[in-house]
Amino acid sequence: MAHTPRFRKDAVAVPEEKHPVDETLPPLKMFTSGLQHVAAMYAGVVAPPMIVGPAVGLSATETAFLMGASLFTAGLATLLQTLGFWKIGAKLPFVNGVSFAGVTPMIAIGKGEGVDAIPVIFGAIIVAGVVGFLAAPYFGKLVRFFPPVVTGTVITLIGVSLLPVAFNWSQGGNRTATDYGSMKNIGMAAVTLLIVLVMRKFLRGFLQQISILLGLVAGTLIALPLGMTSFDAVKNASLVGFPTPFHFGAPQFQVAAIISMCIVMLVCMTESTADILALGKIVGRPADAKTIEGGLRADTLGSALSPLFNGFMCSAFAQNIGLVAMTKVRSRFVVAAGGGILILLGLCPMAASVIGVVPLPVLGGAGIVLFGSVAASGIQTLAGAAMEKGENALIVAASVGIGLIPIAAPGFYHAFPKDLLVVLDSGISTGCVVAIALNLAFNHFGARRAGAAAPETAPEAVPVH
Repeated sequence: MAHTPRFRKDAVAVPEEKHPVDETLPPLKMFTSGLQHVAAMYAGVVAPPMIVGPAVGLSATETAFLMGASLFTAGLATLLQTLGFWKIGAKLPFVNGVSFAGVTPMIAIGKGEGVDAIPVIFGAIIVAGVVGFLAAPYFGKLVRFFPPVVTGTVITLIGVSLLPVAFNWSQGGNRTATDYGSMKNIGMAAVTLLIVLVMRKFLRGFLQQISILLGLVAGTLIALPLGMTSFDAVKNASLVGFPTPFHFGAPQFQVAAIISMCIVMLVCMTESTADILALGKIVGRPADAKTIEGGLRADTLGSALSPLFNGFMCSAFAQNIGLVAMTKVRSRFVVAAGGGILILLGLCPMAASVIGVVPLPVLGGAGIVLFGSVAASGIQTLAGAAMEKGENALIVAASVGIGLIPIAAPGFYHAFPKDLLVVLDSGISTGCVVAIALNLAFNHFGARRAGAAAPETAPEAVPVH
């Protein structure tokens, strides 16, 4: 039977228009835009295993294996988020990868377990992932506690908290290197930044949308004759390599490690909730409780499955939110393509090493634009937060101030218990908690007083231009 078109009551046929989030793009545009997401997140995915591996006594070969496994599991988690199934996945252009929040606790576990730490870490992540998956529905109901004054504050903190990463990359990334912070490194970052800005100004259409990727390519080509990068890693890499399940042995379950990673999971879920809300605004599809619940389920399920393939805990990558805001490419299938590329990179060490050719100063120059775009989105949200009402300005001032402590004064909490540092050293988490608490105190409980302003509610999407 032929398909019967749907009509309005006035009998005028109206073709259904897909939301930009659900649009599929031409194959070439899908691939290049997805590759741009991979390029933006690559360093963030491989950095945790690069840090944790040597800290727990792994060899260079085993650390490289961890890096490939992290790329593979980040791809799987990204597909869970973008494509989803059942009640799993935010179904937004949402990138998942290895969380930095777990690096310090994993190193602490390694100090007690030595080379046997990896199975203990993996066991703790599995349990934390299952606990988070069960808790996801309750986090999904928190959306009403994220009005503009809260979401704007948190989105701004996400961008500002990421900028030091770009600054570190711009200086070379390795603080112990002799050329760290050299004029050559910073100059290379500045040249890349300039290239991206010029391309954004003068290019049009698709080329403008992939200006970050073009800037990374141009910056790498300029860096090559300067001796800042080489293709030796590509020549020496294997063509095919699969992350053998439980390569480091069967997972082990220790109470202290499990508690530590469960705390990390709560931190990741808090940050992911804020990221989902931020991305919902940027793409014009406000995140409701169902979307948050699905996104958190994908996060936590991805984390629980990740150790099977020797990967670490997965969470949202805020830098890719900045890429969506900047390029205006809102299709979740583009990010799904990026997830597929990540899986291929994890299965092909040689292909993964191609992305690794991009020097960190080049990544840093592009990162300044990406992360700054996130902060700009937060400021735009705050512009509609009725700052003149009640104590909203005070909420923002206190939340941003406390959220900036780990950035402005990294050793501020050095005398606190190590378990608390998992939360306190994340400006996004502390700022988010403070903003929610103060909003409740001033705009909900305080609103019962005579003449007090009515409580704010979660807003409709504010498009980012």
